[in-house]
Amino acid sequence: MNLTQKIESRFNSNANIVLYHGYANDLLATIPDNAISLIVTSPPYNLGKEYEKRIAIEDYLSMQSKIITQLYRVLSDRGSICWQVGNFVENGEVYPLDILYYDLFKQLNLKLRNRMIWHFGHGLHTSKRFSGRYETLLWFTKSDEYTFNLDSVRVPSKYPGKRHYKGVNKGKLSGNPLGKNPSDVWEFVTQDWENAFWEIPNVKSNHPEKTLHSCQYPIELVERCVLALSNENDWVFDPYAGVGTSLIAAIKHNRRAIGSEKEEQYVEIAHDRLEDYFKGTRRFRPLGKPIHQPTGKEKVAQVPDEWQE
Repeated sequence: MNLTQKIESRFNSNANIVLYHGYANDLLATIPDNAISLIVTSPPYNLGKEYEKRIAIEDYLSMQSKIITQLYRVLSDRGSICWQVGNFVENGEVYPLDILYYDLFKQLNLKLRNRMIWHFGHGLHTSKRFSGRYETLLWFTKSDEYTFNLDSVRVPSKYPGKRHYKGVNKGKLSGNPLGKNPSDVWEFVTQDWENAFWEIPNVKSNHPEKTLHSCQYPIELVERCVLALSNENDWVFDPYAGVGTSLIAAIKHNRRAIGSEKEEQYVEIAHDRLEDYFKGTRRFRPLGKPIHQPTGKEKVAQVPDEWQE
């Protein structure tokens, strides 16, 4: 049985997970048209990481354009693409990848519904420009009729007892008992889960989900997309699956997951993470858990004596 037959047999069965070791284009060639409900990924940023070869920005975008064209083909009419990117930096100059990607999606008549800002509190420090503390997530739909489960991702209202102060609804509660609509700024600092921002820290050395992947993103970030933009038993696809974060987020919420990854060591880690998930032995950061904030009593949070002299 060849790869195409294998993948098509999975789509026609009750299988829940496909993880392919190889290039995204090879896997995409085996996926039927309109089969995927949600595509969520974070592509390589062309930064010269160990899993990518740095090339000219024009060549990089041309290569990604071919992938996006295939993604459009496999995406269902009610489907969504969530494309999470940071910045490409060359000789100290910043190229905002989300802006450069926008035209690639618009050429296919995909429609931008939100440009979410993912702000996080920790990252690389710089000395010749301000330290970067955000990335963006572009949410495109294939049509005007798309899946959007707002109630699944509402956040607690800050003032649940607020009432209309005029008009025909004067005196009635103005909010939704399930909570309010999250904003398009997903800021990952303490208390923001309660303030309409989505509280999700980036994956650093002390994060329970940390693996050897240098640009791993948190499961929570994908979970919001999965819950809002797909339904149970839908197929969720990640063409750059890495260590399996998107696949785990999908199966946690009763979706079916498919992904491709060319780096063998990442595929092995993804397999281990998925096995541990089903065994219940893998540690994950719970959805919406507040982030620890220093109280000032910790030694590392205090001004060192050397700075006070």
